Amino acid sequence: MPFRFTEGEILLINKPYSWTSFDVVNNFRMFLKSKLGIKKIKIGHAGTLDPLATGLLILCTGKFTKKIEEFKEFDKEYTGVFTLGATTPTFDMESPLDSRFDVDLITNQQILDTAESFTGSQMQVPPKFSAVKIRGRRAYDYARQDEEVQLSAKQIEISAFEITRIEMPEIHFRIACSKGTYIRALARDFGAALKNGAYLSALCRTRIGPYHLRDAWELDTLKTSLLPG
Repeated sequence: MPFRFTEGEILLINKPYSWTSFDVVNNFRMFLKSKLGIKKIKIGHAGTLDPLATGLLILCTGKFTKKIEEFKEFDKEYTGVFTLGATTPTFDMESPLDSRFDVDLITNQQILDTAESFTGSQMQVPPKFSAVKIRGRRAYDYARQDEEVQLSAKQIEISAFEITRIEMPEIHFRIACSKGTYIRALARDFGAALKNGAYLSALCRTRIGPYHLRDAWELDTLKTSLLPG
């Protein structure tokens, strides 16, 4: 069945590493214009992924762009890696290390118990390098100009926090959580709960509501499949 992009489509894309979510939208929009001759089209994404994250990104075109806000309400699932023993200003690898800690006394059982302690409903302070709006501006705008602002804690729900492998200082995990959960902030809080430090060193979104990464297109594969001949 051919795609009907102008009328409306829902596309599952595996976001490439180092791309922003808007990079994916703009790249596909330009492809539709230049290769398929679709000059006017509505297209957007349902839920931002950080540049250093990979995984499921939902693109909506045409009339289905109206579903974007609905999709943003879905719960999410991620796999990834926390690196213990250090912190960064952005809580991930987009900024250099700013502190180091000794991890020799941290046991596997402490790590497992800490993960369990984070399940359920809780309050989370978003990262200062985030898209949260404060007085009409994004938090990252203040952070980039070294302006201090107070970020309010928001209620989130972590329904599953599984430690899948421990290879110190790397802690591999699977997390299922509500909308608005920042995994970078969870790395910060996880390290603090161990009286240590941690940052997010890898992240992949594997599910958004009923939509799964296993059903997603690689962007180049999708574009190739749409070319004539």
